[in-house]
Amino acid sequence: MNYLAHAYFSFGDPAILTGNMISDYVKGKKQFDYPIAIQKGIKLHRAIDQFTDDHATTKAIKQIFSPLVRLYAGAFADIVYDHFLALDPNEKTADEWMNFTETTYSQLGTLQEWFPPYFARVFPYMQEQNWLYNYRFDWGMENSFKGLQRRAAYLTNAEQAFELFLANYAQIRQLSADFIPDVKIFAIGQFEQLVEQ
Repeated sequence: MNYLAHAYFSFGDPAILTGNMISDYVKGKKQFDYPIAIQKGIKLHRAIDQFTDDHATTKAIKQIFSPLVRLYAGAFADIVYDHFLALDPNEKTADEWMNFTETTYSQLGTLQEWFPPYFARVFPYMQEQNWLYNYRFDWGMENSFKGLQRRAAYLTNAEQAFELFLANYAQIRQLSADFIPDVKIFAIGQFEQLVEQ
């Protein structure tokens, strides 16, 4: 899952949110350089990623993208999950998502001292352009696909991947609808275990 889902599945805890959002940029034993509460967020992120990677719906979505983008299919699946989470009528309305994203940026802002260099660079753009909210729009998805291409060493066809996303929209939407309740239940369980430790 991508930024929006990891923020959402931090359940309003600022330290866990911070760890959840920076986890991809914290390698190996570096995680132990952070306060325990942020370490819990890093662990939560990694558990959610593993659950997502192993889920049958993720494998089905990856099959759609794999012929075009090969090893990057999982990264595109992560992005599309954020899109359908943002549009899920069982989660939040558009106004509620806007409030959620503003709160998320505010909470992250209180713990910026713990941002790894890359996340520290992108966070102002994330906030200014409201990436978390804009996953709900096709143009926001197109920008996210292009952003993945900028970060990826051997990816050059994000535009075609976006066209593939649109062409298979109904199928991916249904797969995401099957997945989101499962990952939410899993994330709640992991979160509750972590906060009790």
